[in-house]
Amino acid sequence: MGRLDHQVAVVTGGATGIGLGSARALAAEGARVALFGLPGEALDAAAAELAGPAIAGDVAVAADVAACFAQVDRAFGRLDIVVNSAAIQPYGTVETMDEAGWDRVMAVNLKSIYLTAHHAVPLMRRGGGGAIVNIASVQGIACQTNVAAYVASKGAVLALTRAMALDHAKDGIRVNAVCPGSIDTPMLRFAASENLDGKTEDEVIAAWGKAHPIGRVGSIEDVGNMVAFLAGPGAAFCTGGEYKVDGGLLAKIGVVLPD
Repeated sequence: MGRLDHQVAVVTGGATGIGLGSARALAAEGARVALFGLPGEALDAAAAELAGPAIAGDVAVAADVAACFAQVDRAFGRLDIVVNSAAIQPYGTVETMDEAGWDRVMAVNLKSIYLTAHHAVPLMRRGGGGAIVNIASVQGIACQTNVAAYVASKGAVLALTRAMALDHAKDGIRVNAVCPGSIDTPMLRFAASENLDGKTEDEVIAAWGKAHPIGRVGSIEDVGNMVAFLAGPGAAFCTGGEYKVDGGLLAKIGVVLPD
């Protein structure tokens, strides 16, 4: 028996990367998982793997999100878990990024969480409670250069997580955030391809891994395991929290002492 038997989950951005890792971890614990994301072969393949519905839509479009949760309600009659994993990370500073690009990052990374929660909270309340897990980032706490919109959105995700946790504790709804470090995902590999500097993609990712005290980048399974824990009964007293899955990245400072 799994810890999440008979529970129903919606995972945004579940076709690839951290979303897929989270969906797999929830399914392994017995949850029935609906994937919500942009239409395409990746979404269909992931849903087929998990034997759950593929709901195509844009997480930043209110009508698409409403339709997703209406479909889940019709199909299952309950909702227990939402994982907000959909995100984009274009490069740019506040000077170089245009307004449309900034707005799109905020819509996908932040507004989408408002939209999913707007529809999820009433369904969870009706069922006596639930768990929402927002995928933030270590870059919501400390950041690199040239990703101003992304880090602003992820910092806001952490603040929104706290607000949601306080507002809906009375409804039996727990809300937590996960802050991954460098995780081997399509997003990370895109970033590596933009920063090759004579190296291969794998060499760049391996070098980034050395920045983490554990000595490697993380896997989608590393994050998915944390998501499944926060969604499950073992985290019954956890809400409003920020949980790092970063290989120790934020635990260290830049001072290097001699051997």
